[in-house]
Amino acid sequence: MQVSNFLRHHYRHFNAAALIDAADGYNKHLADGGKMMITLAGAMSTAELGIQLAELIRQDKVQIISCTGANLEEDIFNLVAHDFYERVPNYRDLTPADEQALLERHMNRVTDTCIPEEEAMRRLEHVVLKFWEKADAEGKSYFPHEFFYQILLSGELEQYYQIDPKDSWMLAAAEKNLPIICPGWEDSTLGNIFAGHVISGDVKNVHTMRTGIQYMIYLADWYTQQATDESKVGFFQIGGGIAGDFPICVVPMLHQDLGRTSVPLWGYFCQISDSTTSYGSYSGAVPNEKITWGKLGEKTPKFIIESDATIVAPLVFAIVLGQ
Repeated sequence: MQVSNFLRHHYRHFNAAALIDAADGYNKHLADGGKMMITLAGAMSTAELGIQLAELIRQDKVQIISCTGANLEEDIFNLVAHDFYERVPNYRDLTPADEQALLERHMNRVTDTCIPEEEAMRRLEHVVLKFWEKADAEGKSYFPHEFFYQILLSGELEQYYQIDPKDSWMLAAAEKNLPIICPGWEDSTLGNIFAGHVISGDVKNVHTMRTGIQYMIYLADWYTQQATDESKVGFFQIGGGIAGDFPICVVPMLHQDLGRTSVPLWGYFCQISDSTTSYGSYSGAVPNEKITWGKLGEKTPKFIIESDATIVAPLVFAIVLGQ
């Protein structure tokens, strides 16, 4: 039995039904000529969501991605160091002494998965520094994802690949030159490393790396060109945080600050989150709250699936991909 058939037979109520409705809404949005943004919070790359996200990219079922700096780099960490990762199924039982032992082995824990510093972070640093220094010497500047695209397309990392390249969403995105928004990239391992190389003088100009404000300007131009009444842009949000909060604000900015009132609102919205609705919680806010901020409309299709994104997102994508 196909995964999609199984889901449609068994997922009939509550969060299960919301999953089906959201997936069907995603497909309808695309069938009506719409475009889709997917936003990645948390550590979805380390959760290896790339296995399906890469296929969504190849099949043109996502037109732009917004993600944290961690998700940008961790897909590539996994690509070049997968065999050195370690799972810690009993992570809830770890003592402070156990955690210290992992630190001393240079194993950086993300829930039940440890990322090896030398094989992942330092291996990538040795390569990316060359591209930073080259751009710096030439007086050029690029976005974080553009540096990664340059590296992936250069082939310099191919000797280190440890997973099937088709399962890397960053590689699929590079091959498509997919637009990416990465707000707050500074809050990432390589963001910290870049700051260190600026401080040490290896990179002379901090502006060699383009910033979040420039990302918003880039997104404003992209959205203005791509969003029309005939081809609206949808918003599929995995988790909460800056990966979703930053890009969804482009619409009220276009309307209220630039006077581009003819640009349509987001044409579809879905969020997968286990954040509960509470006072002041934006990640846990119901979609209708976004109407008051000029992000969504009264009739915008809206869905919330209150569950674990590592479980739910692959199932939604299975329906979208017809698996």
